[in-house]
Amino acid sequence: MRNRWHAKGILILLAVILCALPSYDILAETSVVLKADDQFGFAEDYFHQGEYYRAIGEYERFIHFFPKEPRVESARYKIGLAYFEGQRFKEAIEAFSRVIQEYPDTELSLKSYLKIAECHVKLGQPDEALGTLNDLLKVSQDQDVRDEALYRGAWIFLEMDEWEKAQAAFDEISPKNRDAYRLQELSEKINKKESIKTKNPTTAGLLSIVPGAGHLYCQRYRDALVSFVLNGAMIFAAVEAFDNDNEALGGLVTFFEIGLYSGSLYSAVNSAHKYNQKQKHNFLEYLKEHSALEVLGLRLDKEHALAFCGKITF
Repeated sequence: MRNRWHAKGILILLAVILCALPSYDILAETSVVLKADDQFGFAEDYFHQGEYYRAIGEYERFIHFFPKEPRVESARYKIGLAYFEGQRFKEAIEAFSRVIQEYPDTELSLKSYLKIAECHVKLGQPDEALGTLNDLLKVSQDQDVRDEALYRGAWIFLEMDEWEKAQAAFDEISPKNRDAYRLQELSEKINKKESIKTKNPTTAGLLSIVPGAGHLYCQRYRDALVSFVLNGAMIFAAVEAFDNDNEALGGLVTFFEIGLYSGSLYSAVNSAHKYNQKQKHNFLEYLKEHSALEVLGLRLDKEHALAFCGKITF
C-alpha cells in the first residue's frame, strides 16, 4: 500500500514537470530588447537628476550598443558636460576634445571649444583658455561664433588685469553684434578704471617706519592698532632693559623686535596689494552686473552661457 502511494506521488510530480515545460521554454526564449530611445533617455534622466557619473556610464553604454545612432555625437558631448558638472575638468577636456576630433565643424564641436576654454579657466589656466578660443577663431568663419569667442576672451583678459588686450578683443567684435553685447556702455565703464582708488605698496612700506601707519593707510585699522601696540611694547621693554643695565635681556628683546618690525613692514606692503586686488575684483563684479552677459550664447550654448563669464575665477 505504501509503495503504491509512493509510485503515485512520483507520477504526479512527473506530470507537473511535464506541464511546466512549455511555459519554461517560453520564458527561456523571452529576451529584453534594448531600444536606443530608452537607453538615451535613461542617461538623460541621470544627467538631469545630477547623477553625473552614472549618466556617463549610461551614455557610454548607448554609444557601445548604438554606434551608428545619430545621437552618438550628442552623447559624447553630454559625457563632457557630465564631467564638467562633476568638477572633473581634465576628463571633461578629454571628452570635449574627442567631440572636436570626431565631429569637426559641427555645432557641438564649436560648443566643445567654448567648454574646453571654460575648463581651463576653472583649472586656473587662463593662457590655455585663450589658446583654445584662438583655435576656435581659426576654424570658424561664422561671425556670431567668432564674436562670442572674442567676448569671452576679453573677459579672461580682464581677469588677468590685461585691460588693453581686453579692450582690443572687444573692439574686434563685429558691428552687427556690438549692440547686443552693449560694448559702447561696457567701454565707458572700463574707462572708469582709472578712477578706482588704489594704495601704493611703496607708500605703505615707507609709512610703516612708524608701526601701524602703513596698515592705517590701507584701512586695516585693527592690524594698525595691533602693530602699534606690539611694536611699542617691545621697544619699551628693550629700552627698559638697557636702562637697567640688563644687556642680555635688552639684546634678546631687540632681536625679536627686529623680526616683528620687519614683519610689520612686509604686512603693510602686502595689505596694499590685497586692497588693490579687492578693488579690482569689486570693479569686475560691477562690470559683470552691468554687462551683456545674459546675451551670450545667442547661437551657441544658451544653457551654459552665463556660467563662463559669470563665474570666472583664478
